[in-house]
This record gives sequence, structure tokens and C-alpha cells, in this order.
Amino acid sequence: MAIANKILLLRNAVRALALFTFFFINAAGLGHAETTLKMVAHADLKNIDPIWTTAYITRNHGYMVYDTLFSLDENLEPQPQMVGDYSVSDDGLTYRFTLRDGLGWHDGTPVTAEDCVASLRRWGARDGMGQKLMDMTASLEALDIKTLVLTLKAPYGLVLESLGKISSNVPFMMPERLAMTDPFEQIPETIGSGPFKFIKDEWIPGVKVVYVKNEDYVPRKEPPSYAAGGKIAKVDRVEWLYIPDAATAMNALIADEIDLFEAPPIDLLPIMVGTPGVIVEELNPLGVQGWLRLNHLYPPFDRPEAREAMLWLTDQEHYLQAVIGNPNYYRTCPAFFGCGTPLESDVGATPLMNQDLDRARALFDAAGYDGTPIVILQSTDIQILNGAALVTAQLLREVGINVELQAMDWSTLTSRRAVTDPPEEGGWNIFLTWWNSADILNPITNIGVSGGCREKAWFGWPCDSEIERLRDAYARATDPETQQKLAEQVQMRAYELVTYVNFGEFRTPVAYRDTLDGLIKSPVYPFLWNIEKR
Repeated sequence: MAIANKILLLRNAVRALALFTFFFINAAGLGHAETTLKMVAHADLKNIDPIWTTAYITRNHGYMVYDTLFSLDENLEPQPQMVGDYSVSDDGLTYRFTLRDGLGWHDGTPVTAEDCVASLRRWGARDGMGQKLMDMTASLEALDIKTLVLTLKAPYGLVLESLGKISSNVPFMMPERLAMTDPFEQIPETIGSGPFKFIKDEWIPGVKVVYVKNEDYVPRKEPPSYAAGGKIAKVDRVEWLYIPDAATAMNALIADEIDLFEAPPIDLLPIMVGTPGVIVEELNPLGVQGWLRLNHLYPPFDRPEAREAMLWLTDQEHYLQAVIGNPNYYRTCPAFFGCGTPLESDVGATPLMNQDLDRARALFDAAGYDGTPIVILQSTDIQILNGAALVTAQLLREVGINVELQAMDWSTLTSRRAVTDPPEEGGWNIFLTWWNSADILNPITNIGVSGGCREKAWFGWPCDSEIERLRDAYARATDPETQQKLAEQVQMRAYELVTYVNFGEFRTPVAYRDTLDGLIKSPVYPFLWNIEKR
């Protein structure tokens, strides 16, 4: 009995020692130490559906949790992502896609071709490029659990480019039950198949968003390149923090309380550049284009004279000096499809590049402007857009226009801009935004030139059959010379309609701690896979 008791005591001691060792290792971080990347995002995440809204904060949320069939690489070429193999028929009408192995949703169910078909149809109802693809589609169906087939009505040269669209709206894949949600209503939850999982219980709008590594994600073998290649989550947890005061965010970065400041104001960059441990870098090689978006549904901008007046009112240099300041980070540019791109042109740009306030005043009179306040949605938490709204209000007042600035945060604005009611009943006349150059490179990706009316045009709802005819012709064109001519015709017509007013191009660097490695350069940023934290 004494021996048995001694053996029992020894076993208990061994178990106690093992338990103590387990807790000690975990407490001391000698086992797996969880790494958390903390980022101050450019806006607050309130809307979680990247198909319902084009807002970049929601697009970035989408890239954290969803995946795509194809993605663009650094040469802007579409590469397979969720697709393993694909083929195209000799007549160019039938595309057959087979999903790669290892794809699973965050709820534990497998990704199927039916999920992808439903996701593409929902995206195609909202996105401008997706709409054109759906217009050219005769059928889209799941052949079996891993194979989907797209059949066209006629050859169309932008199929893979559409499926690999890198920015808003990105054709993210969702489970069929979520993808069956009305495209004009938001999905109720976030279930993706991507490298991170969204932790809804820790999401506090106005404070933070939390993601954790998807341990079951199977990345591609290729190295990361823009949105293509292997998406390897190298941190265990990501926290997006909402700190609207830029100085507070900067000080948090300098104090090593956060790792990444996504959109620091240009005027704060000299402080961070001179701070040990902080790196300032431009991740976007293409830059962005600033927009004044006009509501074509209601006076005064239902009249072409009032819309033309906004061109003569605008001075890009004035805007850019006010909102960027440092000329090293901006340039004037009249091209709807971006400067330094294959489709750069100044066709039709005379009114935009030659400010004339007297002419603007006369055009507002010709439009029958009656003194009713013009409602400008003012995003107060994004410094560039806030400044652009103030400049717009000042210029309008200089030509005798009554202006009502309505202040709100960006996430609220992205919901408000979808309202089609009259301005005096909760609608709007003008809001300010910007688009990455990757979004505006041609008449199909640039949703701002769409004349698709209430049914298909982006917020502001221009309606013009001629510009849609030209965009369709561009989509079907196959040689660069024809595409160039059609793009110039689209630009000319867009200037006649004034689908939006371009207030110039600029670049927005990021700032981060030197303990981060592996940030990916891309016109869509920041991608948070591939980042290691030392």
C-alpha cells in the first residue's frame, strides 16, 4: 500500500509539473506567441457588404475575408486565384472554370460552383464592369460541385479582366445563401473563404474591427503580386482602429502603440519621416483621382447648363493646394482615364482647365437656378474630402449659389449617397470622393462615366444612351487603335454630360513601424497578408 501511495503521489507530481510547465510556457510566450497587427484605417467600417457599396473601407474589409476567382497581378494581368484550371472554347464563347482544391467557407462548409455562380450574378447586378459582362452572358451555370461554365452571346475580350477586377466592386465569392440576398440590400453576415475571419462579436463601429487568421486557408503557391498569388496570413490577429483625429493617430504610431497608419495627411508626413522607427512609403504606384459627383436627378444638376457650370467653376490647382498642399504629391490632370495611362487624353477638357467664374455664374442663371440650397455631403473624418467639400462650397458661394454643407463621417456618407429622394427630403446634390487609378483606366472600369440611369449608373445616376453605346463598342473592340478612338469619344461625351468633375490626381503614402516586413505594393492597399511583425 505504501508503495502504491508513493507511485500515486509521483504521478500526481508529474501531472502537476506538466500542467505548471504548460501554463508557464504560454504565459512567458515561449510557445506560440500571438502576434497582433494594429492599423488605423482611413474610415470607420459601418457597412460590411462590398457588393452593396463601393466604399474602399468596405472593399478592404472584403479583401480580408473573401477571395476571388481571378486577381490582377503587378502587370494588371488577371491570374487564377480560387480557380485551379480553366479553358476557353475555340469560338471564344464558352469559358469553363474548375475550382482549386482546399477551398472552404469560414463556417466549415466547402466552396461550391453554385456559390460562385450566385456570387457572380449578385456582383453583376451592381458593378459597372459586371453589368457589361452580364449583358454579354447567354448563360452562367454550375456544371458540378467544382465546375462553372460561362457562355457568351458574342466574343467579349474582358471576361477574365472582369472576374479579376481589383477594386470596387470586387467580385468577391460568398456562400450561395448570402449571395442570394437582394443586390440592393446588405448581406446580414460576413462568411468568406479568405485568409482572415471577421470576428463580429468584437466589432465595435466607431472604435475597432477585429480579424483573426484563418488556420484552414490554403494559399496559392505563387508569390504575392498585387491581389494575385499566395495570401499567407503571417499574423494571428488584426485590429482596425478608428481614430479620426490624425494627430492622435500619428502620435500612436510614433509611440509604437499601433503598427500602421493607412492614410496620414500629407502635412504630417515630415514629422513621421524624421521619426526613428517609422517608415513612410507609397504603396500605390498609380495614384488616385478626386471627384465631385453631381446628382443628375434633381435641380439644378438635372440641367446640362448647371453641370457645365461646375467645370468652369473648378480650378484643379486650387483644390489640390488646399487638400494636399505639397506639389510633390499631386498633379493637375484632365483625363477621365488618368494621366500617364494608355488612354490619357485632354479631349473635351477646355472648360475644366480654364476656370471662369463669370461663365459659371451665367450658366447657373441659364439653368434657372432659383436660390434653393445646394446640399453638399461633407465627410469630416477624411481630411482630403473634407477640404474638397469646403473648397466647393466656397466657389459656389462666390458665384451666388446658396450652399448647405451637411457634415457626417464617411461611413454615414456612403449610405446617404444611395438615397434617391430630393435633396430637401434627405437626398443630396454633390458629394466628394476619390478613386484609385486602377478603377478608372478605361470606359468599362470607370463607373463614373456610365450613363446607365437609375437602374445601372453609380450614385448620381447620369442617364445617356449615347455614352452607353460607346462604352459597349469599347467593350467589344479588340485592337488598341479602335479602343483609343472610342475612349476619346466616351471622354468627349462624358465632358458634355459632366458625369463628374475631376479635381485632380494625388498620391497618399502610408506610414508604418519598421517592425513590419512584407507590405505589398498595389493600387489597392493595404493588403494585410504577407506582412510579418517582428
